[in-house]
Amino acid sequence: MLIRSSDSGRIHPVPSEITPREVFTGRRDLLRQVAAGAAGLTLASWAARDARAQMPRPGVLAALPATPSGLAGAQVIDKPTSYKDATTYNNFYEFGTDKSDPARLAHTLKTRPWSVEIDGLVKKPGRYGLEDLLKWSAMEERIYRLRCVEGWSMVIPWVGYSLSELIRRVEPQPSARYVEFYTQADRTTMPGLRSSIIDWPYVEGLRMDEAQHPLTLLAFGMYGEVLPNQNGAPLRLVVPWKYGFKSAKSLVRIRFVDKQPVSSWEKSAPQEYGFYSNVNPLVDHPRWSQANERRIGEDGLLAKRRKTLMFNGYEPQVGSLYAGMDLKKFF
Repeated sequence: MLIRSSDSGRIHPVPSEITPREVFTGRRDLLRQVAAGAAGLTLASWAARDARAQMPRPGVLAALPATPSGLAGAQVIDKPTSYKDATTYNNFYEFGTDKSDPARLAHTLKTRPWSVEIDGLVKKPGRYGLEDLLKWSAMEERIYRLRCVEGWSMVIPWVGYSLSELIRRVEPQPSARYVEFYTQADRTTMPGLRSSIIDWPYVEGLRMDEAQHPLTLLAFGMYGEVLPNQNGAPLRLVVPWKYGFKSAKSLVRIRFVDKQPVSSWEKSAPQEYGFYSNVNPLVDHPRWSQANERRIGEDGLLAKRRKTLMFNGYEPQVGSLYAGMDLKKFF
């Protein structure tokens, strides 16, 4: 059932609340300085950028209260990434390929009203309103690592509930072996769709046992508030043991199928991106090593790289899902 709501209850930022463009041009200047070896100037520029940046912060968006999760693996001890960094350094190619593009351009995304179509091999298909989905389970705060395939990582306190709660309610048929996720693809609000980098809309998939694992999160918020547009509003997937691109943003369709889906990056570059995309430091990307990573927010661009953990550190919780599999073949 679709429940529509008035746009008057806006909970996502207007253009004036989005990070100014000059903040990000400063970031690009910073990259050029590092390339030139101007380390001292780089550090000074980084400090100046932080001092002048007027970034969004908790209190700008609507609160989304949650109870800290008691689930094993859902409260990592790593220091959380600052809200500023987590909302201004993003991959969301529907708004551009530069890390600064989503925060600069995603104010065009219209998140109300919003609904998600659930179909395929399921007993209770339908188009469900965001307001319905928000009520399907109690909200939890889960602090997860997020590891990007390019070699950077963050630690983010997400708000949502296990995807398994949604799966339980819609009752998949016994023949459903995979779950396929489709994201919003609106050319009027998403300028990145002009690019042919992938075949839009963005599609991702999980094996059913992966989708039903308690750590797989249907996220509606972060840092105690609703999701900012640039982070995948109004709801997204978070699969913490996989590379970040598996955690599809701005979901509009969830489909239950009997055959393994072909995900967008797998379709675009099968030699680089496999279906599973588990964080595995032993399997390098064809163009760079995955053995270590840089945590965003640690000493700027000169941060010491840290060793990448198997399954992003969630091996005790999820390793059994892949027992007996050749993880170099099924990458």
